[in-house]
Formats: sequence, C-alpha cells, structure tokens
Amino acid sequence: MYNAEVIQCEGFALLPAFYNGHTHAAMSLLRGYADDMELDKWLREYIWPFEAKLGDKDIEVGSRLAVLEMIKSGTVFFADMYWHREQTMKVVEEMGVRASIGVTIAEQLTSPENMKKNMEFLKAHVGESDRVKLCVMPHSMYTNGEGMLRRCVEIAKAENYRIHTHLSETLSEVEQCQRQFGCTPVELFERVGAIDERFSAAHCVHFTEDDRKRFADAGATAVMCPCSNLKLSSGMPQVTPMIRDGVNLALGTDGASSNNSLDMHQEMKLATLLAKVNGSADSLPAEAALKMATVNVARAFGLANVGEIREGFVADGLLVDLNNERMTPCHDLVSNWVYAADNSSIDSVICNGNFVMRGRHVDGEEDIKEAARACAKRLANA
Repeated sequence: MYNAEVIQCEGFALLPAFYNGHTHAAMSLLRGYADDMELDKWLREYIWPFEAKLGDKDIEVGSRLAVLEMIKSGTVFFADMYWHREQTMKVVEEMGVRASIGVTIAEQLTSPENMKKNMEFLKAHVGESDRVKLCVMPHSMYTNGEGMLRRCVEIAKAENYRIHTHLSETLSEVEQCQRQFGCTPVELFERVGAIDERFSAAHCVHFTEDDRKRFADAGATAVMCPCSNLKLSSGMPQVTPMIRDGVNLALGTDGASSNNSLDMHQEMKLATLLAKVNGSADSLPAEAALKMATVNVARAFGLANVGEIREGFVADGLLVDLNNERMTPCHDLVSNWVYAADNSSIDSVICNGNFVMRGRHVDGEEDIKEAARACAKRLANA
C-alpha cells in the first residue's frame, strides 16, 4: 500500500502541469529594466552590463523569484541557460520543482579558465538528482567559434547529455553566420554534429525551408518563445511552416527581462493564435498547443513518463477550479484551458507527487518577493 494522501477534488479538473522549454530564471531581477528595443542593443548596452554585477546571492534571489512565478502560473519544469548555475540548482531542489540546468558555454563572454571549469563540471555531473539534470548549452553561434561548438558536441556525446542553444533568433544572427561560416546557423550546428533527436534550440524564428527540413529529418526540437520574439521585434515565429514541415515543436518563455513574464499559458495561447495567422483556423488546435507546452518539452529534454495525466506517469499536475469565471461554462475543458483561462483558475500545483502550491499559497512567497525587490533596487543603483 502507498502512504498517499487522498484529496477531494470535486469542482476541479486535473490537468498537466506546464514545462518551460527555455528561460533564464535569474533574469527575473531585470523584469522591465530595458524595454522596447531590439535584441542586439538590448543585450549589449543594457543586459550584459547589468549581468556583470550579479553575484551568487543575486542569482539565488532571482531564481527563487522565477520559480515562485512559474509555480504560481502552473509550471513545474524549466530549462535554464544562465550563470552561477549552482545557485539555481539549489533553489530548484529546495522549492520542489524540476529543471534542466544548462552549463552555459560562451567563449567570447568568459575566460579560458572558466571554460575549463565548465567542462570539468560537466564531466563530474555535479549536482544532478532525480529532479535536476545538467544540459550542455552553448549560448549561440555568435558567442562561440566552430571549434568550441565541436567541443560541446563531443562532451555531450561522451557524457550522455542533451544540447540546447539559441538559434536563428534574428536576421542579423543569420547574416553574421553566413559571413563568418558560409552557412545558416542550422547548417553550422549540423556541420559540427549537434543536430539530432537530442538537440533542441530556442527561438528558431528565421529558419529557411531547408533548415526546417534538416530539423524535421533529424528529429530535433524547436522551442518557440513567441512573446519574447515579438516583444524584441526579432520576427514572427514560424508556427505554421514548422508544423507543415514536420518539425518537433515545444514552447518556452525566454527570460522575464524580455517577455516580461514566465507564464507558459500566455505562450500556449499565443502560439495557437499565430498558427492561424498564416494558416487556417484549425492549424494548431487546442490539444496540440497544450502538448507543445507540456509533453513535447518533456520529451525534448529526455524526461520520461511525465507531461501527461496518464496511469503510470509521474504525478505532475494542476488542480484547475472549474468554478472560475473563465472556465464557465465548460463545453470543452481543453478549449477553455487554452483559449479562455488564466492563472487565476489554478488552485494547486503538484510536482513529483507533492504539492508545491496549495490553495494559491506557496510557502515563503512574501519573503521571496521582498528579497527580490531589495536585490533589484541595490543592483540598479550599483
């Protein structure tokens, strides 16, 4: 017999929890810090200088705020690409969620000594557990040379890691890659041996038809971040062409500094609406959009038996209040959830069989928000 708690759920629906396929958790401290500009200026003039001031404790505070926001909006897993990764891993363990924590590789932004430490960290599988796994995350082609990308592929294959990167996010990135390497970013990653069923990439806004075919044939996953891409004016996510050409699609939020939230529900609804812009009304039905925000992310990051409400699967789920005004009336549960609902309908969140939010309450949430406010104020004035 299992020592299980029996929960009375009359008036609630049990739905899959969200899985966030791409974010930068600690960047929650930069929410609203630099808005209404394109990616290159945003990064080089505002974000990277601010990030240079971040220390271990700042990363912990920012990651804790991010995990709180994700829990409150129904997310129990996230793929994180950032610095000071040990601090984010600590927060994930303490707050009871899951994560694929990136060892971020960006040789143009860090010293050779740090690059060596990154490789040693990966070889030692530092900090991995049943809920926390490492991932090789080369930041992008514009922060790494071809040789470093090959090293990333080598260690990923040697240590059985997955690879995740930023890819074809802007036209300027694609143009730089053509000048520097004589090919598209997708072709470059294929050239170094990265693109297969264990490879996923965020954004993928400016794929050519050939890029889409290469991804589809390899079984690689495109993690779309529509809110961030539109806000940074990076381009219109290619939802309909990706679906048409058979690319595996998942969703992520990107960081709270560019989105400016970590709400997977917004990404899910926006993705299905964008699919209808250049397609037809049935281009991305609600059921398929829900899978992009749940099980498709889980599969991309190698998580087995999660992302769906099924017998034998791990208990990750949401208790959604059917009495919420946005769930009323309920002609179709999934339709209401994708097109009508928002976070206010989420009563409780379960990860790995345990409540991480119950009755809209997360333990310590007021302290987390107060610490984040103080930290952000100090950094902005530094």
